[in-house]
Amino acid sequence: MPDPDTLFARGPVPFRQFMAWALYDPEHGYYGANRAAIGRKGDFITSVSVGPLFGRLLGLQFREMWERLGQPAEFTIVEQGANTGDFARDVLASLNDDAFARAVRYVIIEPLAHNRARQAEALAPWPNVRWVESMEALAPFAGVHFSNELLDAFPVHALKYENGRWHERYVTPDLQWTVGPFSDPALHNVLPHLPPVEGYETEVNLEAPRWLEAILSKLDRGYLLVADYGFSRRDYYLPERGTGTLTGYSAHRRCDNVLEAPGERDITAHVEFTSLAERAEALGATLAGFTDQHHFMVGLGKEAFPDATAPLTPEEQRERRAFASLMHPALMGRGFQYFAVAKNAPTPLAGFAFGGNPRAALGLDG
Repeated sequence: MPDPDTLFARGPVPFRQFMAWALYDPEHGYYGANRAAIGRKGDFITSVSVGPLFGRLLGLQFREMWERLGQPAEFTIVEQGANTGDFARDVLASLNDDAFARAVRYVIIEPLAHNRARQAEALAPWPNVRWVESMEALAPFAGVHFSNELLDAFPVHALKYENGRWHERYVTPDLQWTVGPFSDPALHNVLPHLPPVEGYETEVNLEAPRWLEAILSKLDRGYLLVADYGFSRRDYYLPERGTGTLTGYSAHRRCDNVLEAPGERDITAHVEFTSLAERAEALGATLAGFTDQHHFMVGLGKEAFPDATAPLTPEEQRERRAFASLMHPALMGRGFQYFAVAKNAPTPLAGFAFGGNPRAALGLDG
């Protein structure tokens, strides 16, 4: 990606281009230049930061997926957005020496060399882990593709309704907002879903449905499971959500001005899940679930904590506290959504047992 002078060589650029540069440029980007700080001492925490319980719980879901596929001799877990490799370590460490553990092949899609080095160090004890640098390099597989807080960092187009029509938002060389013509014709397809409210600002993630299509082209049979911040399309584009969801994070503080200090902080936008479901169904996949983290964890908690009456060891007490953090409505329980599709694979899945009707939740039933 270009340096700042080259980025703005022709004047203002679409926000999507600015966001891609600010996050992923190898010299200037927050992720690309190895500036991301995740965890309690960093800029933000994730479910993985709570402790190894998150990986153990998802490991139970992966085991059920393997069983639903008929216990194949090889079951591939593809993770994208693995950061330091902690989630993969927690999943693999939770596996017993049984048929499922022997079936697991773990593949991490990781384009950044500094991340691959950290992951390789963390995952050295497990010889069944390998890396590919891109989706294109991923071999066809049977299993599950999992991502946690990946899609909210995809560069998005920013739109604004001004003077009775929609415009794309651009960034000027002095880091100010302006508007201009649509940089991608596909943005016109989204307009019927947006409220024509003067001054309304929002985002459109065109990359996420294309990403889903790429995964499904590699998935012979199995599941795609996404954990991320987001809404159905109906809730994403509520008329009262007039400033969108774009946010920066630094030292656990929200930064409303996402143009400030590019490359020094995270930039995110919530995920609009209805478009993902529509693309998946158009490609012949089946919507397998959509619910918040609270309800997803309740579904998996039945498997993780089957005996609620037995005295707890100190380790079990720590796990119960971590479980409460993952589920708490005021913390992570309501903010994160879990979205799954199945391809040539049966449903339902345990994590969505208490999630309700996903098609209704996503507005696909009318």
